[in-house]
Amino acid sequence: MSTAYSALADLLGPRFTQSQSDRDLHGRSEGHFPLMPPDAVVYPETTEEVASIVRICAEAGLPVIGWGTGTSLEGHSIAPRGGVTVDFTRMDKVLEVLPEDMVAVVQPGVTREALNTELRATGLFFPVDPGANASLGGMASTRASGTTAVRYGTMRGNVLGLEVVLADGRVIRTGTRAPKSSTGYDLTALFVGSEGTLGLITEVTLKLHGQPEAVSAAVCAFSDMEGAVGAVIATIQSGIPMARIEFVDAAAAAAFNAQAQAGWADAPHLMVEFHGSEAGVAEQAERFGEIARDFGAEDFRWASLAEDRNRLWAMRHNSYRAMLAAYPDTAPITTDICVPISRLAEAVEATAADIADSGIPGPIVGHVGDGNFHALLLPKAGDAVEWEKAQKLAARMAERALKLGGTVSGEHGIGLGKVKYMEAEHGHGWQVMAAVKAALDPENIMNPGKLLPGN
Repeated sequence: MSTAYSALADLLGPRFTQSQSDRDLHGRSEGHFPLMPPDAVVYPETTEEVASIVRICAEAGLPVIGWGTGTSLEGHSIAPRGGVTVDFTRMDKVLEVLPEDMVAVVQPGVTREALNTELRATGLFFPVDPGANASLGGMASTRASGTTAVRYGTMRGNVLGLEVVLADGRVIRTGTRAPKSSTGYDLTALFVGSEGTLGLITEVTLKLHGQPEAVSAAVCAFSDMEGAVGAVIATIQSGIPMARIEFVDAAAAAAFNAQAQAGWADAPHLMVEFHGSEAGVAEQAERFGEIARDFGAEDFRWASLAEDRNRLWAMRHNSYRAMLAAYPDTAPITTDICVPISRLAEAVEATAADIADSGIPGPIVGHVGDGNFHALLLPKAGDAVEWEKAQKLAARMAERALKLGGTVSGEHGIGLGKVKYMEAEHGHGWQVMAAVKAALDPENIMNPGKLLPGN
């Protein structure tokens, strides 16, 4: 191994490090996992350097872990078996923008906010918004989605092609810039969501969308959770083309009040946004208002000015930190599930009842327009009994999702945290995933310990 580290140092100079501070930084997660640092961290600047890094590691049998911005929640980027973390923050260039084709080509370290800043003069934008200012390579690796998925889809539908370095150092390209193809296996879809277990993404070709002519957002309160979730289901089933429709429960609303002086009622709320023409947005907003009022909505607050909308969505994106501030001295466990829209009310209400019975705080928020919601379970720090209760709550959420025909993760992914549910969700399909892994990475050096059986 020392020979491999010497080779990496020769290749990268000061962009190879084994300093404790760098290693610890890349051994932390925004989830609830303990520190698991790599043995070294490298900062490549080109695909060729990434390929050389992987070849050196492959020869030495060293684990290779990709790192974007470190915002994942299921331990995707930490290093339970040591090895080398490949930090892509220096590969942060927008390589090409093709407005006529509505396509952008980026290196993996470009963040979604940086790309949209680059696109401002084109009339286009990239809509996938997981909340955190994540890297686009990381978003592709975890098949991220977020607040706008109900209208624009997830990363799965917005990645046209990839450049990937495989476990043996080969570089392949998947997909094209064409809007569709029927040529062979869909390798792009295979790597999107593979969480770095099959290769390292070094370039992403993305589908762009036109900036809407008009945007309007609103927040409204409901007397109970049943009314808010019922309004969501009725809105989606009525065919109103929502750009965003987000749910926050009373505990989350209280955290927003404490953190951002929101002035919201102590009640569940929906946050919505409409994109389109001036007339279209006005019609959509009116129709939604009618449906919401039928389910008991009140205290509507509309935001048509960009600065007002930005404040509104900043609260939602900062909800994790707001809730941590509202419940200090806790050890958070954040988890998500996704269910068919027809079972959403059942899933949310059962989860809320479960949390209430536990006595542990657990605010619920969610991208409920596509059946996806999150619970932030907050056992007291150092309290083993509450920690065990919270783990059981998360397990019951996952089991409930499967029972209702859903998935144990709508957007957080699997990483280390949810491997135990993969067989229940996928059956023999999980073994097929393992066979693909064995074919592409027979020595199991790519992000080992994550996602797959026996990995």
